[in-house]
Amino acid sequence: MKEMRTLLLACSVVLPIAILAAQGPDRSRLGNYPDAWPTHYGDHSGRRYSPLAQINLTNVKTLSLAWIHRATAEEGENAGGEHRTGDPYYWGGPQANVTIKATPLMVDGVLYFAAPDHAYAIDARTGRAIWHYFWRTRGGIHIGNRGVGMYGNALFFETPDCYLVSLDAATGKERWHKEIADVRQQYFCTPAPIIVGRHVIVGIGGDSLDVPGYLESREPETGELQWRWYTTPQKPGDPGSETWPDEYAMTHGGGMTWLAPTYDPELNLLYLPTGNPNPVFAPQSRKGDNLYTCALVALDPDTGKMAWFFQTSPHDTHDWDSAQVPVLIDGQIDGRPRKLVAQAARNGYYFLIDRTNGRSISTVPYVDFMNWSLGVNAKGQPINNPAKDAKVDGVLVSPGSATNWPPPSFSPKTGLLYVGTSQSYGMQYLTDTDERPEGYGGGAVGAGGGGGREGYLKAIDYRTGKVRWRHALSEGGAMGLLTTAGDLLFGGDGSGNFVAYDPSTGDPVWHAGLAANPSNAPVTFMLDGRQFVVVGAGDSLYAFTLAR
Repeated sequence: MKEMRTLLLACSVVLPIAILAAQGPDRSRLGNYPDAWPTHYGDHSGRRYSPLAQINLTNVKTLSLAWIHRATAEEGENAGGEHRTGDPYYWGGPQANVTIKATPLMVDGVLYFAAPDHAYAIDARTGRAIWHYFWRTRGGIHIGNRGVGMYGNALFFETPDCYLVSLDAATGKERWHKEIADVRQQYFCTPAPIIVGRHVIVGIGGDSLDVPGYLESREPETGELQWRWYTTPQKPGDPGSETWPDEYAMTHGGGMTWLAPTYDPELNLLYLPTGNPNPVFAPQSRKGDNLYTCALVALDPDTGKMAWFFQTSPHDTHDWDSAQVPVLIDGQIDGRPRKLVAQAARNGYYFLIDRTNGRSISTVPYVDFMNWSLGVNAKGQPINNPAKDAKVDGVLVSPGSATNWPPPSFSPKTGLLYVGTSQSYGMQYLTDTDERPEGYGGGAVGAGGGGGREGYLKAIDYRTGKVRWRHALSEGGAMGLLTTAGDLLFGGDGSGNFVAYDPSTGDPVWHAGLAANPSNAPVTFMLDGRQFVVVGAGDSLYAFTLAR
C-alpha cells in the first residue's frame, strides 16, 4: 500500500520515483488495487464492486463505527482562486455549509475528497484532518462536487466557477489552476476528473443558458488543453449536424458532460454519458434527434475522436439527460462472451449495448409504468410520444425521473445491477412558446405539488433487464451503491440510515442511523489488515469496521 501512488503511474515499483513520476498509469492494472480506492469508481469500470470480503454476510452485524470526520466550509490553511475582496460574484457565491456528495479516494492510508470550493485530506485510520484547501470562488451554482482524481502525487478537482485545480497530495498546496468553462455564460462544474494515461478527463455542466457541452483532456503536469470533444456539432457538415435544423440550434444545443466517463483499457475507449439538449422542455426550435445529446458516446482518450454513439433519448423533450453511469460488464449473451456496457437511464429504460461497436442488445423498461414512450425502434431506441411533450396547460408524464446521478453497482457474483429508482409522476409545463425559445422553456413539478413518488432499490438481471427484486425506500432513495465479494450491498434507505442489504434478496441485514441521509456513494478499503466502509452524510464522513 505504501507504493500505491507509484503503482498508479507505472508497472513496477523498482523503477526510480523520478522516472515513474514522468509516466502515466499502467492501463492494464487499473482494477488491480483491491486494498485501495484509487479512482472515482474504485476502478474505471463503473461497477463499484470490491473483491474484499473480510466484512461479509455472516459477520456484518458486528460492524461498528470507527470514526466520524466533519468537514467545514471555513477557509482552509491553503487557498487559491481568481476572486478578490470586493469583486462581484457571478449569480452565486460561497456556501456556509458543506454537503459531501463526492466519492472519496483512498490511497496510502489517506482519504481525499472534495466539496464545492473545498478539497480535503484526512487520515483513513482515524478520520483526523491532514490538510484543507479553499478555493476563492467567483460564483456559480454550488450544487455539489463528485470528487477528485489522482495522478502520482497530484490531485485534481473542479470548482463551481469551472476551474480545474491541481494540488500536491501530500501538502494540499496548489500546483496550478486552469479555467475549463466561463462562469459568466452560466456554466458550472461538478464532475470528478478521471485519469487515463497522461490525460486528466474533465466535464462541465450548465442548463440556464443555451451553451454547448464538451469533454476535455488536460495534461497532468501543466493543465494545458490536449483535446476537446463537443457533444453537439459545431458547424454544418459536421457528423450529426443533419439531426439539427440549423447551425444556431446545434451550437446552442447543450448536452452537458455532468458525469465522469468509464473506461475500458483493452479497447482504450472512454464511455461518456451526455446530458439533455437545450432549450429544455421547449423543443420547437430544434427538430430532429439532436445528436449527440442524451447519448452514450465512445471516445478515444488519446485523441478525443468518437468511435461510436448510441442515443438513449432521441429529441429529448423531458429533461432526461443521460448522465447515469455506463457500467462495463464482461458477460455472456446467448452463450457467447461479450464486452458490454449497461445503463439504467433516467427515462426509465435499461439499455444493454455491445461496447465494442455501440449496437443495441436489449432495451427494457425497469419502471412499472411509463406513458411518454410509444415503444422501441429497430435500433433499440425509445420512440417519443409527442402527446406527452410539455404543454402550456400542463401534461402528466411518467416517470418524472426514474433515477439520477447517484451511481449504481454491479456484482459479478450475482449478475445483478443494483439501482436506486423512483416510480414518479410530474406535471410538465411549456412556458416559452416563442419560435426560438431559450434556456428553460418550461418546467416540471411533482404530482400533488411534489408527491407522487415511490422509491425502490431494484436489482436488474444484466442479461435480460428484468427486475429480480425490489426493496421499498423512503423519499431520497438509496443514493450511491457499493457491492462486495462479502455478499453485501451497501446503500441508504432514505430515512437517515446507512444499510447493508443481502444482494440476492434485498433484505436489510445491518444498519446504522446517521445524522443525515447518505449523500454520496460508499467506498471500502483495507488498512492494517482491517476492512473499512466509508460513507458521507451531510457534512460528515462515517467510517465503519468490524468490532474487535
